[in-house]
Amino acid sequence: MSRSLLILGSGGHGRVVADVARASGYTTIAFLDDDPQSGVGNRAPFSVLGPMAMLEELVQVWPAAMAAIGNNLKRLELFERLRHAGYETPSVAHPSAVVSHSASMGAGVLVAPGAVINAGAHIFDAAIINTGARIDHDCTIGVASHIAPGATLSGNVSVGARSWLGTGCSVRQGVKIGDDAVIGVGAAVVTDLPGDMVYVGVPARPLRYSR
Repeated sequence: MSRSLLILGSGGHGRVVADVARASGYTTIAFLDDDPQSGVGNRAPFSVLGPMAMLEELVQVWPAAMAAIGNNLKRLELFERLRHAGYETPSVAHPSAVVSHSASMGAGVLVAPGAVINAGAHIFDAAIINTGARIDHDCTIGVASHIAPGATLSGNVSVGARSWLGTGCSVRQGVKIGDDAVIGVGAAVVTDLPGDMVYVGVPARPLRYSR
């Protein structure tokens, strides 16, 4: 049975989504992108149909679509636009990812190759669980948050909406991270962290406001 997926964004993250979708059984894949040069030379065999402005007119031809922009706020905006236009917004997980049967995922979630989502974890809409990230038992990942490659979250960690946890960072069990937080590459989070801040270092400490 043919399965099709329209992907919003043909940059690096969009091409990862396309690869994961193809590996998980989608047979017809295409992009929308406002930059016709985005990903040129690297997006084959998939094509760019046109700009994001075409989104609403393609829903009858492409019933399922996924927002694939790395920026959390922009991805969430596009995800909500897809929902409003009437698209199905599936989640896609690479076959090499390990997702517990007792974990739950919202819509529009990407689970990249080698990621692990353990028992009782809950991943909210439009989140990214990137390559090799490890989400242990009973964690909660907020709407449109991004857990970057190789990040490790111990059990019962709570991550707020639209937060970004950088490559290789580690989070101690039971820690709560607020909305719109940014955790730097390789940081070690050992205490609760309020939102709207950038945190770096070992242990993680505030650097500046995140927006």
